[in-house]
Amino acid sequence: MAPTSETLTAERILEATEEVLRRHGPAKATVVDVARALGVSHGSVYRHFRTKAALREAVTKRWLDRTSGELSGIVAGGSAPEARLRDWLAALFAAKRRKAGDDPELFATYMVLTDEAGTAVGEHITDLTTQLARIIEAGVETGSFTATDPEASARAVFQATGRFHDPCYAREWEQPGVEGEFEAVVELVVRGLHA
Repeated sequence: MAPTSETLTAERILEATEEVLRRHGPAKATVVDVARALGVSHGSVYRHFRTKAALREAVTKRWLDRTSGELSGIVAGGSAPEARLRDWLAALFAAKRRKAGDDPELFATYMVLTDEAGTAVGEHITDLTTQLARIIEAGVETGSFTATDPEASARAVFQATGRFHDPCYAREWEQPGVEGEFEAVVELVVRGLHA
């Protein structure tokens, strides 16, 4: 039975949009395609997302939020701040590599969408640097890190490790020796934060 607009949720629309984007790519995917995949009229989709741009922004945010969600558990974890920082950076690198390697078509689609996304990418980066700042603050509180401005330090750490999470470097993530290069950068960052 096809869903009706009463049972249609934003989450179901976003799931269908992701599948449509995977099949058709960002240039050819339309709201009509999403509606067809759900068995509803395109007007039903527009009741949840007023424009195609709003739908694309929401699906991009959902994709980015998955990474933030994975990492938030590490921030709240009970291990020492240095271990949390190492684990967080490793998990970020692993999540980005997984997205690029497991579904290259969808990753390429999201590269296009993130370029056009209004606020989703900026909010994602703010969320990630806020998580880093919380880890650094915990390190300052325990005396393992020294940082007069944990938020500035978090932004610096994020920028210093960009090669291992910025999607523009995705082609390099599978090259031989990249893990060793990642470990060397993380070691340098951690030593720089030590009290």
